[in-house]
Amino acid sequence: MKKIIGMALVLFLAGFGPRATDGAEKIRIADAGRRQVEVPQDPKRVMAIGPGSLRMICYLEATDRLVGVEAFEKTQSVGRPYIMAYPELVKLPPIGQGGASGINKEPDLEAVIRVSPQVIFVVSMESAKAEALQKKLGIPVVILSYGSAGRGTFDETAYESLRLTGKILRKEKRAEEVIGFIEKSRQELLRKTERVKEDQKPRVYAGGIGLHGMQGIESTDADYPPLEWVRARNLAREVAHQGHVFVDKEKLLSWNPDLIFVDAGGLSLVTQDYQRRPDFYRTLKAVREKRTYLLYPFNMYTTNIETVVADAYAAGKVLYPDLFSDLDLPAKAEAIYSFFLKRPVYGDLKKNFGELGRAVAFPP
Repeated sequence: MKKIIGMALVLFLAGFGPRATDGAEKIRIADAGRRQVEVPQDPKRVMAIGPGSLRMICYLEATDRLVGVEAFEKTQSVGRPYIMAYPELVKLPPIGQGGASGINKEPDLEAVIRVSPQVIFVVSMESAKAEALQKKLGIPVVILSYGSAGRGTFDETAYESLRLTGKILRKEKRAEEVIGFIEKSRQELLRKTERVKEDQKPRVYAGGIGLHGMQGIESTDADYPPLEWVRARNLAREVAHQGHVFVDKEKLLSWNPDLIFVDAGGLSLVTQDYQRRPDFYRTLKAVREKRTYLLYPFNMYTTNIETVVADAYAAGKVLYPDLFSDLDLPAKAEAIYSFFLKRPVYGDLKKNFGELGRAVAFPP
């Protein structure tokens, strides 16, 4: 009975009560779901739901406008630097479950009404569901995207969503700064490695890459951005043109890579597997020769773009030490995280995972 009364109150407030957007200057935008949405420009009260939506607000230096967060964002922050940078966000009211179980689902309608946002930003929600949510609440719902759905990376679609969010929040300059930083970093790394001949590159494998949770050594990616940005010879390309792929251990043995990167998010699973199958790992040249290195996990509630950038510099430093001899990797990583999030979080990440690019120590 209480639930029925509560929902009735929500519907009453949404259908007949004062709208959160009344009195504000409106603009009409096209969102990532190809919907035309009328939104208040420069809203002071916003909500961000779905994987990566809150992160974009953090990149745009607009956390002061948030009125609630998903319950998932209040859980352990490991692998999500934006929560490490802004721990105060976890004190905001919960507005829905979020996380993997909350993707493409409505937030808690009563909780949303209580915090009264002027705009709701959402990632990974179908257009029809976003439209239905908007009608129920009488609050504009704007779909954002990182692109390449389900791949845990990002593409130009993420830039479009940053620009769109920047336009709504009047943070256009910051949006262009973020995009410019990403592209400048990528182009710098591509230029730095463009003259390395293919037959002079180590044969590289990246394992333990997260996909819908932690994964073991068999989990890899054919166009893993940190390797793509430094023109690495990624062995996964031999079995897939793009995207995530699982390879069996026999294939990994046949490749016998010169060098292995392990995603720190999957390192515990890789270590446990090593303890069960030490002979397999000791057969791998990269393990025997201690050429197995750590990269930070960036696929945590979709893509933490700042970690992609830091990982790419770490990959370059490991693969081409002569080309990157002047790179102070810890200082570079701190600068990257500080640019994106305006607060130094590399030290916290180092406490959780160890130093970026460090050698992974397996038992003898």
